[in-house]
Amino acid sequence: MTAQPSPPIPRPDAPEPVTSSSPPAAGSRGTTGAVASASPFSDLAQRLGHPPRSILLQGSLASVLMLVGGFGGGGILMRDPILGSSALSFWRYGHGTQMAGALIYIGLFLMVWAWVRLGREVLARRVTGRAVLTVSLAWITPLLISPPLFTRDPFSYLAQGALPLAGFDPYAVGPDAMGGVFTDNVHYFWQDTPAPYGPLFILLAKGIVSMIGTNVIAGVLLMRALLLVGLVLLVIALPALTRHLGGRPEVALWIAVANPVMVVHMIGGGHNDLLVVGMIPCAALLALRRRFLLAIVVATLAMAVKASAGIILPFLVLVWAATLTGPFWKRLVRSGAASIAVFVVVFAACSFAAGVGLGWLPALNAPSMIVNWLSASTAVGQAVHGVVGMFATLPEMAFVNVTRVIGAALLVVLFVRYWWTAREGGATAIRNAGIVLALAAVLSPATLPWYLSWGFCLLAMIAWSTRGLQWIVFGSIWLMVAYYPNGETALYNWGFLAVCAVFGILAAMSLTRTDPLRLRARRAARRTPTPVAPVDGPGPVPATPETLVDGAGQRTG
Repeated sequence: MTAQPSPPIPRPDAPEPVTSSSPPAAGSRGTTGAVASASPFSDLAQRLGHPPRSILLQGSLASVLMLVGGFGGGGILMRDPILGSSALSFWRYGHGTQMAGALIYIGLFLMVWAWVRLGREVLARRVTGRAVLTVSLAWITPLLISPPLFTRDPFSYLAQGALPLAGFDPYAVGPDAMGGVFTDNVHYFWQDTPAPYGPLFILLAKGIVSMIGTNVIAGVLLMRALLLVGLVLLVIALPALTRHLGGRPEVALWIAVANPVMVVHMIGGGHNDLLVVGMIPCAALLALRRRFLLAIVVATLAMAVKASAGIILPFLVLVWAATLTGPFWKRLVRSGAASIAVFVVVFAACSFAAGVGLGWLPALNAPSMIVNWLSASTAVGQAVHGVVGMFATLPEMAFVNVTRVIGAALLVVLFVRYWWTAREGGATAIRNAGIVLALAAVLSPATLPWYLSWGFCLLAMIAWSTRGLQWIVFGSIWLMVAYYPNGETALYNWGFLAVCAVFGILAAMSLTRTDPLRLRARRAARRTPTPVAPVDGPGPVPATPETLVDGAGQRTG
């Protein structure tokens, strides 16, 4: 006997079918018109990957709240030509600033919640990579016009671009040597600090300042637009590189693009690390496709923005050597010599175009002036000093400097180990490069939240376990709250950090459980009637989870 298929169940909102015996009512467009009118929207949804609407809207609302709050609680101008003399100037001072800051944190909470919800959809394979990308771009768009959030670094970038235009060497003096509107908005900590960035970034910053004159607002917006090139490069390289490294594109996009660290810190904050985050994956993909000369060029350009990107170069040499013939050391020398030649030519060209020399090398120690426990080596030094300080009064930096040297030595050992174990080249070398880049961020003398992006622009594309993704959720939230929206550190506000840690744990648990505290189950249990023992003989037995009543009124169970 052949089973007959069940008839389709019509949706409650589905229109009634129109037959030849039942013509459409007057004024109706009929089915053809309805399909035609719905077609453009369905085509658009198809192209966007059918993103989850509620998640997209929640994250977009979060970005809008942070945008509005950023004008009073973010990295605002010292003298705002727009809000400063308007009726909205209260937003920049006193209680207005406090309300703006609260709005930013509400937006951040909604953003993290939306990101975790999106992660559930990714883990359940209910969304595609295209949908994750669509959601990410919707979240990013409002922050393209926001003031810097959780940092004041874009003002430093503009000042460093203005220094050579004013006749100063950005690798010899800090912004305070120049004065003026750019210097006024630089954080006091960096006023007398030379630029720690490579010649390519100085060249780009000079170009922006030459276009905007003294308009700092236009400079911040143009700088952010320039840095978006890094995001575009990351998105272009991600699908193919993920296939090489064994991950899933939608997971990689969720980690690297939809992550609040990317949306709020990298885009909203406007950090030049975003350029590095785009160029490193591109260089890796080019190497895996055997376009080695171009891969070395791109990696060198990344290093000409930020020196830490140079870590990937020795791993690209291994990928190249693995494709040659002959003994290992002979292959290594051949690929290494060619890579060094390309590196020298490209880096020299960047330095010549920027009109600077090698003075940026001594300036690389500028970030080491930051002393915070996000750096593992610094944290150990501070912890040891805290213990010793209970018995003797000694300067903290003596301990920190020792542990920083130990941390640097440990990084060198780990670098050599991961490089040597990747001597067969291929995807292993790229994965190990990502690990070493992440270790460099953690073991460097100073660590800032966005430094972790160096390694995770590659590690996002490997295969991740669910537990590993939960750690990423917790770590990302931790990096988001390490600084206040105005760019000042929050790393020693222990009560605030404790509360954030609790929320971070709940968010990590929520990635796999929609109700990690079982609040719904407890409410349901309270609503369940408690069975009452009969007083005068047998009587009706109330329904309980163990004693149910069927449709005929008979007790079951």
